[in-house]
Amino acid sequence: MSDTTNERKIEHIRAIEKDPAIERDHRYFDRIHLTHRALPELDLDAIDPAVEILGKKLSFPLLISSMTGGDHELVCRINRNLAEAAEHCQVAMAVGSQRVMFTNPAARESFDLRPFAPTALLMGNIGAVQFNYGFGEQQCLEAVQLLNADALYLHLNPLQEAVQPEGDVNFSRLADQIATVSAKLPVPVILKEVGSGLSQADVALGLSAGIRYFDVAGTGGTSWSRIEHHRRGNNNDDLGLKFQDWGLPTPLALELLEPYQGQATLIASGGLRDGIDMAKSVILGASLCGLAAPLLQPAMESAEAVIAKIEQLRREYVTALFLLGMPDTASLFRNQALIVKAR
Repeated sequence: MSDTTNERKIEHIRAIEKDPAIERDHRYFDRIHLTHRALPELDLDAIDPAVEILGKKLSFPLLISSMTGGDHELVCRINRNLAEAAEHCQVAMAVGSQRVMFTNPAARESFDLRPFAPTALLMGNIGAVQFNYGFGEQQCLEAVQLLNADALYLHLNPLQEAVQPEGDVNFSRLADQIATVSAKLPVPVILKEVGSGLSQADVALGLSAGIRYFDVAGTGGTSWSRIEHHRRGNNNDDLGLKFQDWGLPTPLALELLEPYQGQATLIASGGLRDGIDMAKSVILGASLCGLAAPLLQPAMESAEAVIAKIEQLRREYVTALFLLGMPDTASLFRNQALIVKAR
């Protein structure tokens, strides 16, 4: 594999395997305390955790967040296992950056997932910064068509690009280009950070560009800054470590974006680790909850291992609803009365 974009995908996975501290695991959601109901007045087996988003009904509000893609047996296996699990469990899945399929045509196979997930909610993924490096409507359309995607992520990763040795760092005038491209695509566009959070100013710019879906992807989970630190190749260069925890924690980002509810649909990702974090995210206004790190190792094993993990997450989420006295996801959404406030 001579293509550096393709090689980078494997380097990212290997960095995660060798450095547990890449998963920052700050547990920001643990600082949120919920009202336990000793008398929930509910039948646990009757709770309905389903949700509808982007025109599809999900069994519960789980999104398998973007991980990888490329011309390598490992990443193909990971994506297929995730896709098969998404279909079986009826949850959403977003692929990793599809930029690699334009520099290495053999990488397209890793994104050709609709045969493995014929009815699942699938999301394509292109880095928005690539609009300043020759990408545009055509590449986005190809990414959507290959996956037969229901939506397209345009990911925003200025910190990762700033630390990445070969990073693309020209983020100027992207909002105008996002508006132009998104207006021409046949599917909704979702603006997504990759681990540093979206601010109010970011969402305001996105709304002005015609975007209505936003994945806050806050800090607290996987640190792409620390991942890229391992690729800089200079032991005296600690830029990636200095910024490894930079950004807005996901719960704080959701709280800050509460004024945009009604205009924007929010997705929570970044530091979510279990069904309790998912429940807290829905309370804070998330319509969908993205997890990646807890599913990566199972995805290396088999679709069955991913399914088992998703079923565990679903049990945790439904149990949280039961203990809060909430019969369904709809009653949980934005119900901040469930949060215990300090006196």
